[in-house]
Amino acid sequence: MSASAASEFQEAIDRSNVVHVIQGESHVSADPSTLMTTILGSCVAACLFDQRAGVGGMNHFLLPGEEGGGGEENLRYGVHAMELLINGLFRLGARRENLRAKLFGGARMVAGLSDIGAKNAAFANEFLAREGLVCVGGSLGGDHARRIQFWPTTGRARQIYASNAPRQVFEAELRQKAAKPVADSGDLELF
Repeated sequence: MSASAASEFQEAIDRSNVVHVIQGESHVSADPSTLMTTILGSCVAACLFDQRAGVGGMNHFLLPGEEGGGGEENLRYGVHAMELLINGLFRLGARRENLRAKLFGGARMVAGLSDIGAKNAAFANEFLAREGLVCVGGSLGGDHARRIQFWPTTGRARQIYASNAPRQVFEAELRQKAAKPVADSGDLELF
């Protein structure tokens, strides 16, 4: 991370509410000082925002469909996570025609196992297309874990690839616990 990027990040932390979005969660905000973060392996996070209304949010889901049972089990699935996120944004004043999306995650974390990351990524893209929502950026696929930072009221997002941790992130996703931050090996910022 460059010195200016590190300074910007520290400034954001010093003046904002940092929300760590873990698996099965969805958060929305209209507070310009909010910074949302998550760590992803095969899971996908959708970052949706309406710049005109100054609102945005992030979710983090483990599996693509609504295969689960009821209650808390549904929180792991993309369909439920996307509906929660969109409805939360509508409650804050977002309008469907102004919503934009950035999708992250969907990595293949362990060779030889089912590629759930690809299924999650395909689901997220198909969901947006089906709902008529515009995807303006993001990063899906690959074989590295990544940390995402998202400023919900502007739609600004930063991705930082994690090195030396694919197995740990994969195992954390399987346990449905929040992954711990890992060493940075590169970054990508989308505006």
